[in-house]
Amino acid sequence: MSYRSVFTEGLFDGKSIIVTGGGSGIGRCTAHELARLGATVALVGRNPDKLETVKREISEDGGRAFTFVCDIRDEASVIATVEAVLARAARIDGLVNNAGGQYRAALDTISTKGFDAVVRTNLTGGFIFMREVYGRWMKKNGGAIVNMIADIWNGWPNFSHSGASRGGMLTLSESAASEWAPSGVRVNTVAPGAIASSGLDTYDAKDREYIQKQITGEIPLNRFGTESEVSAAIVFLLSPAAEYVTGQFIMVDGGLGICLQTLLPM
Repeated sequence: MSYRSVFTEGLFDGKSIIVTGGGSGIGRCTAHELARLGATVALVGRNPDKLETVKREISEDGGRAFTFVCDIRDEASVIATVEAVLARAARIDGLVNNAGGQYRAALDTISTKGFDAVVRTNLTGGFIFMREVYGRWMKKNGGAIVNMIADIWNGWPNFSHSGASRGGMLTLSESAASEWAPSGVRVNTVAPGAIASSGLDTYDAKDREYIQKQITGEIPLNRFGTESEVSAAIVFLLSPAAEYVTGQFIMVDGGLGICLQTLLPM
């Protein structure tokens, strides 16, 4: 079944866009939508089987995608991937910094190693990708970057390591938007709230139950969001419709961010 988008056909014809974490969840959905709209999508991730599956799906739907196995936490791997994308597509018009992850843990139980691992995945890896894409293409040619953060307002109890890294990505994005604007580079962020995504499968059963019970009771729209609702926000920020938008964030959270979060351990 072909991906159906609310955006116009051919919106990204001739464009090349990198999607990290493109093998599953929001990244997979975003890659499908971008390809459906004409973009050549560079699928980046650590699992080659997942990447190849998404590439095959996009190809069967009439789109164009390539896969690049990369650990975003490794500088040499990121540099090699950016060079490989340029060698294959000859341009990089957009970057979706989507790869990331975390686990549920009380703040006083998080080890330094665990804290560093989450920060390197959610913040440092995205920084490396931004810097290399900017320096190797966008500085001279312009482009758009969308960084994924999370609904971190009022704190993120039991996910403090991720909250810290996502907050860092927000201010990093604002700084980059200011510094890189003269080069015609726009940098924005998307903050998903509770999304019905394959990312939930990475949590233990008890943690999935906790998230479902606690979060759904706090959301004004009283439901989980969908991957396609997040993808639509990303696509908007990459599109010509947002050419005068930079240094901003869009919350895709059903109104959760306007409420006081009190998600404490049960």
